Amino acid sequence: MQKIDVILGLQWGDEGKGKIVDYLAQDYDIVARFQGGPNAGHTLKFGGNKYILHTVPSGIFRENLINLIGNGVVLDPLVFQRELQSLEQSSVNFQKRLLVSRKAHLIVPTHRWLDAASEAHKGKAKIGSTLKGIGPTYMDKTGRNGLRVGDLEASNFMEQYEALKNKHLELLQIYPEVDFDLKAEEKKWFDSIEALRALTFVDSEYYVNNALSEGKKILAEGAQGSMLDIDFGTYPFVTSSNTITAGVCTGLGVAPQLIGRVIGITKAYCTRVGSGPFPTEQENETGEKLREQGMEFGSTTGRARRCGWIDLPQLRYTILLNGVTDLCMTKIDVLNDFPELKAAVSYRYDGKESDQLPFDLCHTDVDPSYESYPGWNASLDEARTFDALPENAKNYLNRLEKILGVPFSMISTGPEREKLIIR
Repeated sequence: MQKIDVILGLQWGDEGKGKIVDYLAQDYDIVARFQGGPNAGHTLKFGGNKYILHTVPSGIFRENLINLIGNGVVLDPLVFQRELQSLEQSSVNFQKRLLVSRKAHLIVPTHRWLDAASEAHKGKAKIGSTLKGIGPTYMDKTGRNGLRVGDLEASNFMEQYEALKNKHLELLQIYPEVDFDLKAEEKKWFDSIEALRALTFVDSEYYVNNALSEGKKILAEGAQGSMLDIDFGTYPFVTSSNTITAGVCTGLGVAPQLIGRVIGITKAYCTRVGSGPFPTEQENETGEKLREQGMEFGSTTGRARRCGWIDLPQLRYTILLNGVTDLCMTKIDVLNDFPELKAAVSYRYDGKESDQLPFDLCHTDVDPSYESYPGWNASLDEARTFDALPENAKNYLNRLEKILGVPFSMISTGPEREKLIIR
């Protein structure tokens, strides 16, 4: 039986997973998204064009490759329709190659209304939600009220929809009023459902396991990052799903022993969008320079990302949680013009030095201890092999590899498809 390989982010999201999935996809038969919703923004650049995917797996640009949206995903038909229209405009033939799990949950208009009202109600305690309705949808999933893609095939779908909507309208009474035109949003939503209905729905747990038993190669694609995991992230500043390898088992319906390679992606530095703890954040010229050089603005929200040095205790934590077998570093080229680089190697908190994260990173005063490395002050544009990298860049990578205990098998030196060093 073939094993399923996994690719996921090891930080707070935005690690550059889309490009790496697109590159690896040529070696697979199926790419499957296993969690998250349209708050994901996977950016790919090739042929002089830039593409941003929110729900569709990043293997969609590889012809003949099947792309599956798994049961762990929450799907907004409205965002999804816009994505499909964008693929059509780019002449991407997806109709027979894009499958949707019947057990994936639907984001309905009142989920977005609830999200906006709930976030407004929190005032200064906002968690930085993308307001896409994802949290309320996962709440309905665990509260056993949710609507699923397979319900679109049921004769009483409208009945189910109205029951969920009325529940939401009752809930909205406890929140302050926010501007939301339900009638207009519903009209757009019901129109968008037709684009979803035109695709093939599958029982993904059977589909995935049958494919593996036939020897098909599957790559499971994660969204967001490991530090946003609902259980192991910086709670409550987290997303609503399990973003770690364990989420593949529940988000696609595969047994733990069927997990193969786990490719963990980290930037050469660290970023975070929205609120929440960020031990190595640089609220200074360094942070500003990282943001400018790395063009650190959200592909989904457009929000400026917070920037800081790479955090090795944090990475060791997510490597441990995910069972990472291979590391991939992205955006190393962003560091080209820094005379000196830093990496946090341990934390000081509660009067002690530790390489472990505290139980509650949100309310523990953490002071990172840094190691410094000389920069390389050179372009990496022409580097196509590890040996072709400047000596200081190789030293930086070798040192991080030693501390993390896992090899870097891929190093991305720019956003384009061809700028990738494979070791």
